[in-house]
Amino acid sequence: MQLQHIELGKLKDAAINMRHAKAAPDVADILPSVKARGVLVPLLVRPNGDGESFEVVAGRRRYFAAKRAEEDGGEIEPLPCAIMEPGDDAAALEASMLENLARLDPDEMTQYETFVRLTKEGKSVEDIAATFGITELMVRRRLALGELLPKIREAYRNEDIDAETIRHLTMATKRQQRDWFKLFSDPDEYAPHGYQLKQWLFGGQQIATAVALFPLDAYKGQTVSDLFGDDSYFADADQFWTLQNGAIAAKRDALLATGWTDVEILETGRRFCSWEHEKTPKKDGGRVYITVSHSGEVEAYEGWLTNKEAKAKRRAKTAKGDADATETGDKAVRPELTNPAQNYIELHRHAAVRHVLLGHPNVALRLMVAHAIGGSALWRTEADPQATRKDETAESVAKSKAEMALAEERKAVLKLLGLPAHGHSVVRSNGDHYRVVELFAALLKLSGDDVMRVLAIVMAETLEAGTAVVEALGTHLKVDMRDYWEADGAFFDPLRDRAAVNAMLRHIGGKAVADANVSATTKVQKKIVRDFITGDGRKKAEGWQPHYMAFPFRAYTKRGGGRLSDNAARIKSLIS
Repeated sequence: MQLQHIELGKLKDAAINMRHAKAAPDVADILPSVKARGVLVPLLVRPNGDGESFEVVAGRRRYFAAKRAEEDGGEIEPLPCAIMEPGDDAAALEASMLENLARLDPDEMTQYETFVRLTKEGKSVEDIAATFGITELMVRRRLALGELLPKIREAYRNEDIDAETIRHLTMATKRQQRDWFKLFSDPDEYAPHGYQLKQWLFGGQQIATAVALFPLDAYKGQTVSDLFGDDSYFADADQFWTLQNGAIAAKRDALLATGWTDVEILETGRRFCSWEHEKTPKKDGGRVYITVSHSGEVEAYEGWLTNKEAKAKRRAKTAKGDADATETGDKAVRPELTNPAQNYIELHRHAAVRHVLLGHPNVALRLMVAHAIGGSALWRTEADPQATRKDETAESVAKSKAEMALAEERKAVLKLLGLPAHGHSVVRSNGDHYRVVELFAALLKLSGDDVMRVLAIVMAETLEAGTAVVEALGTHLKVDMRDYWEADGAFFDPLRDRAAVNAMLRHIGGKAVADANVSATTKVQKKIVRDFITGDGRKKAEGWQPHYMAFPFRAYTKRGGGRLSDNAARIKSLIS
């Protein structure tokens, strides 16, 4: 048989217990005692198959009384148990325990006096526990009562003080006991009990020696123990924290020496919130977080990054490949400057750089081009998508002379900038200021003419189709569409207005031809216009272009050409 204390959660009623039933037994007679003093008589238990829990073979009522006390909000300490071994006879063990306990006075203060007498006779704690069939912990609890003032022990014997309060008073100094008993004895004063007493004694802190990272012999102050005997606490919190902080710093240095990029010690009492972080291995720049509780306990969380840092690392891997991302990640550490400090420094540096830039317009031009290509939080540029719903229109534009010439120039400019010659544009804005710096560095190496060449194609790519800007630019540059455009099926197919088509026929074939076909279908009239263009059965109209393609734009009827007419009207007084 082995005696030890077992947590209530690890115990359950055994099916072989002859009193086993679905309904819990009536424990009304022993519940007050269990609530006040705990379970004193050991339960007889045997290990369960999982090795982690135990079945109650004898002492079922004490077990249910403890459960009931816990359900009522009480603090139940681990229960004293006699653990059966293979071959043990349960009935014999229970009879033996009851016989031994019958020789022990049920009053705890009398038990204390008995145990003290036995120790003076040379008996050890182990001997006393064996004699009475109780655990060594129960013996140490009773002996701990000797640390109390006689008046406090007498009050406990008379049940004027509860067991939890007594347990905390065993950790108090004689001065604290005297101060507390003075409050207890004065009907006009309030003496703290239970958990409030612990707060009163330790100022809200109770630091167990078990949490120390440093060798206990380095601590030169006093330690105190409670009734349980197994736990002791530091009486000098200041000395503890001096030693503990030194040990925490040493732990940090040791972790850094093993290859961790960064070890962050959180402020005392601050929790590590895993939902705000992402698990990241050491090789990918993971950090170690060390938490320190107010009770002195230290925990290390190895291999984590904030969600923001982890997300940025994944973006870096996507943009530059795993190798470059790992190299960048290994260098990433938490900055020494707070965000407000960084903001202050950034704004002053920004103001100075802006003023100096005014004296260097050529540098400003290059930087502007870099922003136009790469984009930033304040620059959002993108190439015009040349959007259309009709495949015929997209194919017609792609095969045009202007678009093919632009594609050749794009290749040349990409080569100047050292960029891959793929994609549909030079502009590749993604709002990344590091990309802007890379482009700026490349532009600083180019001549003024080459910079203007890059600027021209960037502006061409970002020129939005269907706007007054296109109308103004075409008018100012006197763009002649006859150099770039030839009529095709994609042009004629969406023309639906019969009056406009008839006016176009008059424009290319003359009034007589138009009047002769004024009642013809739109399809027929468009066919005649195309015949004039190709010279198929009609006199070929050399160098002809419809009003629609000219700069400035003109419509064929007073109803106008929609937004194209609106744009032309808006720029008429501004651009010539």
